[in-house]
Amino acid sequence: METLHSLAYGFSIFLQPLNLMYCFFGVLLGTLVGVLPGLGPAAAISLLLPAIFHAPPVGSVIMLSGICYGAMYGGSTTSILVNIPGETASVITCIDGYQMARKGRAGPALGIAAFGSFIAGTFGIIGLMLFAPSLANIALGFGPQEYFSLAIMSLTLVTYVTRGSLLRSLIMACTGIIISMVGMDPINSTLRLTFGINDLMDGFQIVLVSMGLFGMSEVLVNLSQTFAKRDVVTDKIKNLFPNAQDWKDSAKPIVRGSILGFFLGILPGFGTVLPTFLSYALEKKLSKHPEKFGTGAIEGVAGPEAANNAASSGTFIPLLSLGLPTNPLPRLFWEPC
Repeated sequence: METLHSLAYGFSIFLQPLNLMYCFFGVLLGTLVGVLPGLGPAAAISLLLPAIFHAPPVGSVIMLSGICYGAMYGGSTTSILVNIPGETASVITCIDGYQMARKGRAGPALGIAAFGSFIAGTFGIIGLMLFAPSLANIALGFGPQEYFSLAIMSLTLVTYVTRGSLLRSLIMACTGIIISMVGMDPINSTLRLTFGINDLMDGFQIVLVSMGLFGMSEVLVNLSQTFAKRDVVTDKIKNLFPNAQDWKDSAKPIVRGSILGFFLGILPGFGTVLPTFLSYALEKKLSKHPEKFGTGAIEGVAGPEAANNAASSGTFIPLLSLGLPTNPLPRLFWEPC
């Protein structure tokens, strides 16, 4: 009864016209900024943070939440249309989303990304309302052994995400580990692999790396071809509402992505990027036709997009339950909260 009373009290505050306006403008601004390549939810909130300084505390948190969810969805648009991730959690969406756009199915890809984001975000909010205190204690129970196991599992799943040679996949994973070590050690601030270059003290930002891997490669590929052969999506975007077959293929990936993203999102330090890769690998593993992935499988869009939006709700559980901003995104909510 206490939970229902608190829920009713929360709705009575949120449904006030002024707070609904804060939510609307937050989602609108977040979506617009999320579409811009390289600016994810954290950058969107940082840029728009001065806009809420003169707002009441409740309105500030509502608007920041709207910015967060809007930016999480907006990042999928450029991933699908131009193969450039709007933010890091949308990197994996490039693989199948862009292939769907090349086949003239950009509309269903954008549509299932929107519906999957809405369903997963709603699931995450319900979980946040009902289970936040108990789930926060589970998050604190994760120790070095569990994190090491998850790290090994994520590296192992690289073989399912990539196509082609297993040796190439292992080389890619090892290269990623070496790149991630560049910068300052998070424990004792020792410089690693910087070679005396001050610009490398902060390491390689994943936003810049992902844009270089996907965006710059697409630009260079098009420049290397003649004008008549350049692979550019020029079709009109239509059929935004997925058909019955699309829903049949996407329903289970959305459910699995929502659950996986939410429970991984509560773990300190994981954020929203790793759940999308794990969701993609899980869908490819469970699919009866794994060879479709990488060629325009709608499951490769639905699962990761659901996972990143559910994870964004999970990241708020340690913050709102324990007052611990354990991930970069919730840290920006620390001052208003």
